[in-house]
Amino acid sequence: MHRNDVNHTSPENCPMISIGPRVRKSPYFDATMRWGAKAFTVYNHMYMPTHYGDPVSEYWSLVNDVTLWDVSCQRQIVIKGPDAKRFMELLTPRNLSDCPSHRCLYVLLTDENGGMVNDAVLMRMHDDEFWLSPGDGDVVLWAQGIATQTGMDVQVREGDICPLQLQGPKSPRVAYKLFGDAALEMGYYHVMETELNGLKLAVSRTGWSGELGYELYLEDHIHGNELWDTVMEAGEEFNIAPAAPNTIRSIEGCLLSYFSDIRRLDNPFTFGLDRLVDLDKKADFLGRDALRQIQARGNFRRLVGIEISGEPISHNEAFWHVVENGKRTGHVSRCVWSPRLERNIGLANLPAQQAAIGSQLTVHCPDGPRSAEVVKTPWFEAQKIIPPDIREQTGR
Repeated sequence: MHRNDVNHTSPENCPMISIGPRVRKSPYFDATMRWGAKAFTVYNHMYMPTHYGDPVSEYWSLVNDVTLWDVSCQRQIVIKGPDAKRFMELLTPRNLSDCPSHRCLYVLLTDENGGMVNDAVLMRMHDDEFWLSPGDGDVVLWAQGIATQTGMDVQVREGDICPLQLQGPKSPRVAYKLFGDAALEMGYYHVMETELNGLKLAVSRTGWSGELGYELYLEDHIHGNELWDTVMEAGEEFNIAPAAPNTIRSIEGCLLSYFSDIRRLDNPFTFGLDRLVDLDKKADFLGRDALRQIQARGNFRRLVGIEISGEPISHNEAFWHVVENGKRTGHVSRCVWSPRLERNIGLANLPAQQAAIGSQLTVHCPDGPRSAEVVKTPWFEAQKIIPPDIREQTGR
């Protein structure tokens, strides 16, 4: 085997990662170790589990049962003060005028050139307080830097807020045991403030799995082990398993991953997210003029779904080149073998002329060139509706 063909991060060939004080440990770190975490990555300056031995087994637990993820590395940015809404409007091209308290929105964060700084879930906790939950990247520093230049009456800080994700079709059964009727009655992309055994939490109907799910935001890090154990105990009868954010399911659902899929060079139109860009909204926002120019020019690059021929691919450790007539035209951002589809699927960043469904591509993989085709996405739609019989299924 050529050395470039080695999958260095497969479970059986995973390099060690040194644990030390320079990188922060999650409040759930000890719990994940007790439950068998086998590998970690560094995400937002914090250790995050990447698998517990077999990512494919975790995938099946996610799509059939229920899983618990340590995602405390999603550093929650608290934006609070009389000008909180005006400041939040400045960071995103999405119109926030119809965002009441205890509602979540998926938002894009753009810079002065219209480039994608990040994507995030925005939670409006109160009229004057927002929580911003972005992907990897120092968004808190970016937001604080902007805040110092605006003169607005707003505080921007990283909160002591530590999320877990409870994801999978049986997650509402576990949430019902933990939080009662409120867990089933909350709408998709809603958030509530509550307590569990005296622990202060926010709970939202959100997640990065494409399956039914919740995010549990612990508001005091010292109780991390206690919350983890409580949720795992509640989920035992539903075959709950510890898991990491799952690459297979996220690609199947076309859920974006910062820096893999999203780069500063890209803009919202690259991802077909025009619906999240209101160029005419009343509130000013960073990148408005640039985005108007980009939209007027058109012919921008696209992130599209592709299917790749050949033997199963575990995943790509780097961008794989897409070539046409011997010239590099784009790259595969992420790809993987889907056990349900029984084919290799992925996301590719391409010029507009190659992005139409049915377009034939050549991808340079470590084992040589492979043919690929642009296909319709997502392969599996996001699950949003909680079945009406959950109460009966829990036995309560």
